[in-house]
Amino acid sequence: MTNCRQEADAAPDQVYPPAEDSFLLLRAALREVRPADRVLEVGTGSGYVGASVLGRAASVVATDINPYAVECARARGVATVRTDLFAGLSGPFDLVLFNPPYLPTLPEERIDDWLEYALDGGPTGRAVIERFVADVGRVLAPFGRVLLLVSSLTGPDAVRELFAGQGFVSFIVDSEPLEDETLYVLRAMRDVCRMGA
Repeated sequence: MTNCRQEADAAPDQVYPPAEDSFLLLRAALREVRPADRVLEVGTGSGYVGASVLGRAASVVATDINPYAVECARARGVATVRTDLFAGLSGPFDLVLFNPPYLPTLPEERIDDWLEYALDGGPTGRAVIERFVADVGRVLAPFGRVLLLVSSLTGPDAVRELFAGQGFVSFIVDSEPLEDETLYVLRAMRDVCRMGA
């Protein structure tokens, strides 16, 4: 097993390494995070984003289903729990960050290893995102914010509709064009007009 401590940005081959999507989410997170925030990074991977906001928030906790990713994030100093999304966590968190698996993936395209959890978004690219959006309100503080990375391959408008269906308002706060897709960061919050309804 590769040790994540070998280099600052090293990660075993079963862990998603920091890439353009990680850099974009971090850029948005650094603009968003507040000193009093309790931050949760879901699916932390190598721990790159979580480690980069340490010291800028009151607390940072991360999760990942991949045991190798948990080891990497912990090696970067991020308190990390091995779980699926945020199962077993209660919050509340003021800021939730998530760079989900968003690549549309057919069953025959699966590679069946731990890295698959960072990439496989199901046939629409939204399988994990749908579960996340449906339950994030459970761990989010009443006026908490969500930063979710999505791709043009995933259908950002469809993801915004998922949020709307859960009583959230969302909008794009940053984007990065790549060769064959565009990456977006969505910022979502509960719709305060509907909170008392």
